[in-house]
Amino acid sequence: METNPTPEKPTGTVELPRPTAWPLIFAFGLTTVAAGFITGAAVGILGGVLAIAGIIGWFRVMFPTEAHEYLPVEPDQAVVATTRRQVERIAVASNVKRAWLPVEIYPISAGVKGGLAGSVVMAILAMAYGLLSQTSIWYPINLLVAGFFGWMGSANTSQLAQFSMEALLIAIPLHLIMSLMVGLLYGAMLPMIPRHPILLGGFIAPAMWSGLVYSILGVVNPVMDQRINWFWFALSQVGFGLAAGIVVSRQERVRTSQATPFMLRAGLESPGLRDENRTGDDRP
Repeated sequence: METNPTPEKPTGTVELPRPTAWPLIFAFGLTTVAAGFITGAAVGILGGVLAIAGIIGWFRVMFPTEAHEYLPVEPDQAVVATTRRQVERIAVASNVKRAWLPVEIYPISAGVKGGLAGSVVMAILAMAYGLLSQTSIWYPINLLVAGFFGWMGSANTSQLAQFSMEALLIAIPLHLIMSLMVGLLYGAMLPMIPRHPILLGGFIAPAMWSGLVYSILGVVNPVMDQRINWFWFALSQVGFGLAAGIVVSRQERVRTSQATPFMLRAGLESPGLRDENRTGDDRP
């Protein structure tokens, strides 16, 4: 087989493969062949013709001599020079230019205060429900404990309406723990909607939580599902959300440390990230 002599490379150029569309045609043909298995024979035949044409065209570009082209280049001769007599420091940004939201968050104490306030309002509404429905403020307390510890199946309504010191001692810490956890969750959620914190804390979150409990309680605890008054349940959730949302939203927010480099937050040695104006010990 005769080969064409390779032309000499012109001065001041770079050798690159010549652009060609044959590989794209070949790939499209193979894809069309595969599509023909689920569409029809005509589509597969068309794909085969395209694939054969693509591989032949690609072969002719590569053999017997690879097709190349020469593009002119201008070398950039950069001169690196400096007149600095000291190491340049990177100034720590005081303002966040491109921040991850939220930029400001509530401290943990705000969630604790909101949870305690919400727990008081929820307890008042729950006892009001017990007083109006069963003429006993102990009914919702016993109902809460019975739902968690599974002795509701053997207790009737009159027994749940009676005072039980054991149930009271269990219900108080149980109610406080759940309220504090939800209060901390509110403290983390409210900065995401800074313009409408009461809407999120007082209505959106209680509605979502009430709907979730309503949908799964019938499967998890059918007996408790039959004894709960869902109107009062949702009302107590709204009361908790409003109280917790108001208390949390009135707390002073603190800025996140996202503007500070990670090495400074971790306490690592990072001389290039420290402020030039600092004197004495440079430890962050």
